[in-house]
Amino acid sequence: MAKQVWTATGRRKRSSAQVRMTSGSGKILVNGVDVNEYMPYPTLVMDLKQPLVATGNEDRFDIEVTVKGGGFSGQTGAIRLGITRALMEYDKNTDQTRDDAYRKVLKDAGFVTRDPRVKERKKPGLKKARRAPQFSKR
Repeated sequence: MAKQVWTATGRRKRSSAQVRMTSGSGKILVNGVDVNEYMPYPTLVMDLKQPLVATGNEDRFDIEVTVKGGGFSGQTGAIRLGITRALMEYDKNTDQTRDDAYRKVLKDAGFVTRDPRVKERKKPGLKKARRAPQFSKR
């Protein structure tokens, strides 16, 4: 029988992550590289693993991620949202009114909501979105 795969997409800032989750031993690959080698800081790795820790699945799933765009922080947020959505996809057939349902646990931790903050566009006559040129009286 073919291995069951749960897929999801996560986005944050300019980053977009495609997450494929299969039953396994807890390996996480980001763009074909181990997550600890891909991410420059251990705090980012800890941040993207938070949904797995909250649901107690750190060593239960193998995760393959393809992430594009943005920087490491945005990519981490996109991966975290993708993992959250994949976990909810995995748990969709259980009774959602239970207190240990993944959706309730993840929602209470604040992982289900997509962070809508993106960079503001540059306005005409300004140096950045809001930064005006230096004022000179004379």
